[in-house]
Amino acid sequence: MPKISKKDGKKGTSTKATPKKHPLFVKRPKVGGIGSGSIGPKRDLTRLVRWPKYVRLQRQKMVLYKRLKVPPAINQFQSTADKNTCRTLFRLLNKYRPETRAEKKARLLEAAKADSDKAAAGTKPLFVKYGINHVTALVENKKAKLVVIAHDVDPIELVIHLPALCRKTDTPYIIVKGKSRLGSVVHTKTATALVVEDVRKEDQADLATLVSYARENFNSVTRHNWGGGKLGHKSATAQAKLMKAAKREA
Repeated sequence: MPKISKKDGKKGTSTKATPKKHPLFVKRPKVGGIGSGSIGPKRDLTRLVRWPKYVRLQRQKMVLYKRLKVPPAINQFQSTADKNTCRTLFRLLNKYRPETRAEKKARLLEAAKADSDKAAAGTKPLFVKYGINHVTALVENKKAKLVVIAHDVDPIELVIHLPALCRKTDTPYIIVKGKSRLGSVVHTKTATALVVEDVRKEDQADLATLVSYARENFNSVTRHNWGGGKLGHKSATAQAKLMKAAKREA
């Protein structure tokens, strides 16, 4: 029986029926373009972020300082020294940074070796003093030539007495920005206040300039200005609408 080739045979028709497309299940191929549906446009999600607790506390504190009325004793810490004065001040302070533990150990070892020369062993190098109790004692005893106070001490009650005490003892003081900046001078994370007791002969002119600036801008100025009392955006807009309506009626 002769073989029938596939070419000679009839074309086979598929017995499978084509499935009907359901109207609810529509094929939607993914598109990689931004804004086409698959990938949405970039949005600012700042308000949806759960910020750390310390960040929330910082922001809430700043809002309270703006909304509530701040008494003059606290509000005076918002008036700080200008940029040029701070540059001169920190240039001077960095010359009198306290010695580290290793440097102090080396100095004491040298002093112990020089037993015969007691005068050389007893002399201490000049450094800035820090620590709020130490600073307060130096100001009370009138040994401080210049007091530097940080403006962002928390709690503020630690340094709130210093400006009044400095005015009472006639000690020049300066308020500067940044407790961390003061801390970098004395090898710590932060510092509330620093005291300059004495300086070398070549730095007397810089110290005299800073003292005169402190007396003119801080000691002689009695600050009675209250701070805060600023409305938020919504409250300010609502108040402006009321004022506008009152003007129309008048």
